[in-house]
Amino acid sequence: MGGGPGGLYAAALLKRLGPEREVTVWERNAPDDTFGFGVVLSDETLGGIEHADPVVYAALRREFVRWDDIDIVHRGTRHTSGGHGFAALGRRTLLAVLHERCRDLGVDLRFRTEAPPAAELATAYDLVIAADGVHSATRGTHADVFGPTVTPHRCRYIWLAADFAFDAFRFEIAETEHGVMQLHGYPYEAATEAGPGASTVIVEMREEVWRAAGFADLDPAQSVERCAKLFTDTLGGRPLRSNNSSWLTFRTVVNDRWSHGNTVLLGDAAHTAHFSIGSGTKLAVEDALALVACLQEQPDLPAALTAYEAERRPVVASTQRAAHASLQWFEELPLYLDQPPRQFAFNLLTRSRRVTHDNLRLRDARFTETVERDFGCPPGTPPMFTPFRLRDLELRNRVVVSPMDMYSAEDGVPGDFHLVHLGARALGGAGLVMTEMVCVSSHGRITPGCAGLYTDEQAAAWTRIVDFAHTRAPGTALGVQLGHSGRKGSTKLMWDGIDEPLPTGNWPLVAPSALPYGPTSQTPEALDAAGLAAVREEFTAAARRAADCGFDLLELHCAHGYLLSSFLSPLTNHRTDAYGGSLDARLRFPLEVFDAVRDVWPASRPMTVRISATDWADGGTTADDAVAVARAFAAHGADAIDVSTGQVVPGERPAHGRSYQTPFADRIRNETHVPVVAVGAISSWDDVNSLILAGRTDLCALARPHLYDPHWTLHAAAEQGYAGPGVSWPVQYRAGSRRPQTGRTDGPKPRLSLEAEAGALPGAPQARPFP
Repeated sequence: MGGGPGGLYAAALLKRLGPEREVTVWERNAPDDTFGFGVVLSDETLGGIEHADPVVYAALRREFVRWDDIDIVHRGTRHTSGGHGFAALGRRTLLAVLHERCRDLGVDLRFRTEAPPAAELATAYDLVIAADGVHSATRGTHADVFGPTVTPHRCRYIWLAADFAFDAFRFEIAETEHGVMQLHGYPYEAATEAGPGASTVIVEMREEVWRAAGFADLDPAQSVERCAKLFTDTLGGRPLRSNNSSWLTFRTVVNDRWSHGNTVLLGDAAHTAHFSIGSGTKLAVEDALALVACLQEQPDLPAALTAYEAERRPVVASTQRAAHASLQWFEELPLYLDQPPRQFAFNLLTRSRRVTHDNLRLRDARFTETVERDFGCPPGTPPMFTPFRLRDLELRNRVVVSPMDMYSAEDGVPGDFHLVHLGARALGGAGLVMTEMVCVSSHGRITPGCAGLYTDEQAAAWTRIVDFAHTRAPGTALGVQLGHSGRKGSTKLMWDGIDEPLPTGNWPLVAPSALPYGPTSQTPEALDAAGLAAVREEFTAAARRAADCGFDLLELHCAHGYLLSSFLSPLTNHRTDAYGGSLDARLRFPLEVFDAVRDVWPASRPMTVRISATDWADGGTTADDAVAVARAFAAHGADAIDVSTGQVVPGERPAHGRSYQTPFADRIRNETHVPVVAVGAISSWDDVNSLILAGRTDLCALARPHLYDPHWTLHAAAEQGYAGPGVSWPVQYRAGSRRPQTGRTDGPKPRLSLEAEAGALPGAPQARPFP
């Protein structure tokens, strides 16, 4: 159902691998109707096509336009990055190739024919493939089974074409009186003696800009003419053309299930990914390859459909995360316009997190080195090993060991475990090592194993740890995170049952409102004026002790649903007094605590604040709120905002994935111009370099990687061949500063690749006989 590339390719493969099969394609449009212009396919996708059907691959290869460069035009300056490797062709050409292949194989193509409902087809056919697009009627009819979620986004865009071939993939930014507009363009037909070629041109802008510019009131022809005038320099004064094009709002489609009985979703019916990473046709073709392969490999249809979804779902989810990051970057484009020109270009190129600093260095070392030089990296210095200053504290590199609760204290006193744990990370090379959340009172602990800083004995134990770090790991800063558990306290150790109340020995809990965290949690007491004053004093007393211990930095924990965090979220703060209601009112008590701590914390030493930038729950803190919260703390003297998310309410639905929290830090940094610490599934030094060089964060905090490898930063330096002042190996470990050999890697490489003729794929190269 649906004669787009995914449906046609699935039909051709099914027929090729089973000539006896009866395969029918219903397509409601005419054979040459299409509503796009060019299609971009990756080398990976093309490799799959080549192996599955060399005939189709050969036909496509003859039509490809290939290019390596990406041009980014911003404020009249063009920056070019090479080595990217694209292949594109016209959508009509692609469809014509697939039509011909289907006809040659005997597929029944029924154009200008609406498909019968999937339920009706399912009774007559063994398999129904619903490749009926983003507005899939099949998906809608059986929504109770497929469980679709369709999310509209904030930009309008229109597909157009120019009758000449760009010489690169081109992004151009237009800053108009109505707002920012952007062009995405790429060639899909090469210039020849017969003609100038052709390019796809997509014009995109935020909804409010689209309306302010009057596009909502223009007819299609006027819109096309207006777009051509906006980008007249890029087009060389040439016109744009349309093919029944209209302004669209991109929608991300996700389904809980992809199959229902013998009906299966494919391509945009199952999932969509934003066009800015060129993925729609690619995903649909890869779906077709996987589906047909599973039908060949599995013993029956249910097993095949299960295997298809199991194989494709993680690939699609990864692509959708990358596409969402790219989409979000373009939605937030105004935030980056004032970045230095080459940093802006680097930021755009790495927006989806699929192209990284190291990857871009391989593609175009000269461009990457120029961006590094503009950023201030000395020669041979990765961005992560450049220094960063907060007040009088200069961090020698941008790596932070994130706060991680160890639940291993006795009566709040950190012991030998903490000395070894934090001491090892200090020796490991990070610029800043943070303690776990150090509780400001016994009743402010999360568990009986939580460390505190409310007694002199605890302070003495912390002094021992700080002295070790400063003496044995000179150049490493040690930071303390102060917090109060609030309604999430009096629970078991994490490995005994996270967030579960203690079976005995519970202590009373306090919170902004008398709301338990979970169904089995204690109900806290809502703090009154005396209680608020007492908590404030507990924080200031702990801060005084922290200063005496010699900590270099203090962080106020206002995240993850603990006491100060629960004042900030409307889901946990239901107060009707001056400390509840509006965001300003909900900020009042956390700011009072911050001010009290800042007053007693030495002026030369920096203070940061950790926040949850979203609750990942309806009605909770939003990204807009997070910007306002960051601004408020910065106005009160916070030197940086440590941007985490969630853990405020148990029903949250976070969008997990690599670096998934960094967009919140990115927005805060570039909208408020306050330094930020990015956290959340940052796991590689390549990611750290990428985020810092793109200007999305100032520091990167890593937790689990430092549990896996206490010397993560030292090893990152060794793996990058860096031995400068941004990191220092302890003299005792210096002999291990080179990566150990892991086995022989210099053996002779194979010169010939021979395949048995009987086992070779059709069209594959055969072994040549000796002369």
